[in-house]
Amino acid sequence: MKRLNLQPRLLVLTLAAVFSPLLFAQTNTYDNGLYVGVSIGESKAKLDNDHAAQSRMPAGITSEVLNEDTRGNAYKAFIGIPFSENWAMEAGYFELGRFGFDASTTTPGTLSGITDIRGLNVDLVGTLPVTENWSLLGRVGAAYAETKGRFAGTVGSVSNNHRDTHYKYGFGTQYAFTPALSMRLEGERYRVRDAVGQRDNVDLISVGLVYRFGGPAPQAKSQ
Repeated sequence: MKRLNLQPRLLVLTLAAVFSPLLFAQTNTYDNGLYVGVSIGESKAKLDNDHAAQSRMPAGITSEVLNEDTRGNAYKAFIGIPFSENWAMEAGYFELGRFGFDASTTTPGTLSGITDIRGLNVDLVGTLPVTENWSLLGRVGAAYAETKGRFAGTVGSVSNNHRDTHYKYGFGTQYAFTPALSMRLEGERYRVRDAVGQRDNVDLISVGLVYRFGGPAPQAKSQ
């Protein structure tokens, strides 16, 4: 029976539970409402496909990667809890996309590989207002990523799964159309394990929308 590793998921839920009371403890005038968001974008993987291809070869056979697909379509969904005017905690789910390669072997033969990466994250997010509507963002956090790899060729077929928790960070900008609705543009780097256990990076450029619940009561106008 396949064993399910729940520890990183429990970490995400635990951190969310710890920070949740802060949502209801705020009495300041800044917008302290819970917010949700979704972003889509393009990812670029810096995976060691040469090592991945060679690791699938029997002893005495070498491989050479001919073509690489290092870009993928990605998205993420998240929930945020502010705990001051400039700081918030975000927890989310991400899919970084599908990547692949084609290689030749000395038998002669062929080998192809496909890698999918997805997972959960918890980030500390800082916001620096520039104008009333426009602000800069910075984030640092941890990502629990599951990498699924499938390899097929003349030497046979095999699948690999790797799960691990590593750091992630990013920078971006945000523009508020209304007090409730904002748009984000972000660049992020995820540190992950690839399909054969190597540590590699995946970069993500995304654009998304954020919807904020609650917020400060409207100010009365002076007569």
